[in-house]
Amino acid sequence: MKNIKIIGCLLFVSIFAKAQELQSYIQEAERNSPEIRAYNLRYNIAEEKVNESDWIPNTEFSAGYFVSEPETRTGAQRARFSATQMLPWFGTITARENYSSALADADYVDIVITKRKLALSVSQLFYRLSAITATKKVLDKSIQLLITYEKLALTSIEVGKASVVDVLKLQIRQNELQQQNEVLAEAYLGEQAAFNKLLNRNIKTEVNIIETLLLPAEDIILVENVLGLNPELLKYDKLYESITQSELLNQAERNPMIGFGLDYVPVSKRPDLSFNDNGKDIFMPMVSVSIPIFNKKYDSKSKQNQLKQLEITAQKDNRLNVLESAFAKAISQRNQARIKHNTEEKNLKKAHDAEVILIKNYETGTIVFSDLLDIQELQLKFQINLIQSTYEYYMQSAVVNYLITQ
Repeated sequence: MKNIKIIGCLLFVSIFAKAQELQSYIQEAERNSPEIRAYNLRYNIAEEKVNESDWIPNTEFSAGYFVSEPETRTGAQRARFSATQMLPWFGTITARENYSSALADADYVDIVITKRKLALSVSQLFYRLSAITATKKVLDKSIQLLITYEKLALTSIEVGKASVVDVLKLQIRQNELQQQNEVLAEAYLGEQAAFNKLLNRNIKTEVNIIETLLLPAEDIILVENVLGLNPELLKYDKLYESITQSELLNQAERNPMIGFGLDYVPVSKRPDLSFNDNGKDIFMPMVSVSIPIFNKKYDSKSKQNQLKQLEITAQKDNRLNVLESAFAKAISQRNQARIKHNTEEKNLKKAHDAEVILIKNYETGTIVFSDLLDIQELQLKFQINLIQSTYEYYMQSAVVNYLITQ
């Protein structure tokens, strides 16, 4: 019992270590992903647009020279210089910054979604590599077992307990398993290359995988309505908020703009008169107001914003339906995988018991190698099905994690 406890503890530590290995691969993929890098740059651009929003219209300068100088009581006007600055209505700049910030928040959610999709792809390829490795391991053992049976059959031929046909059948079965093994080896190289490219590294880099996948004793209890936290849905909330800020900006921009300016006119002295204001230059402060009286674009923009919000709400509802369907399907397939796993475990035990009985019969001289080969094929089938059901369980668990992890 102590030995069993020690083995169980070591196995748990090994699985935990491999889980940590998978997490480190996900982190490496996030660091090296050019797609995430591109989204980060797009987010940085969106953040910079917040600074860009803090602007006011250009200051206008103008100058003119009187070709024919107009004569006034104080003297002739020689030229005219003007400076004007228009200012947006109170709160317009703040509304513009809030709108840019809302767009940046929506871009940030794209980064989160991309990371989650990358983590899902890395996890599923990791489990696929683990399943291939476990299957190859089973095939290797089966081939070695067939070699043992072949030697047993050769010995039996000498004492008249078997025929050459039995040996040939065992050799044919070995060839079939060897072919499957070689095909799996090629499949592993292909999946390894795909895995390494997700991590943006050399395709031949060795991957440390889980050679033995074990199902947890119980499934994680899932809380209802957890899909509402999925960033694919939060993306629509951010877009909706950006439209809200767009409308606030639209309302602010339809307010008047106030302008302040100054005109300066140099005046020449009149040589024929002498008085206090003779030749006095003219300074004229000005205030102007820009009012959008005949412009319907702001009403149209408000209508467009309302329609966009309705569109985003419909898109979110549709996406929620898609995610709920995917969630239900993943849970169903994960439950199916557990049922298949439990059944294959029972079948594998019974096949092993049948094999033990056949081997014992050999001692009494009644062994039938065709029966032994059939049992061996059943064992291999159950073992591969066991691996596939375990692999499917973890594949669907990865999908569930993608959908509900905060």
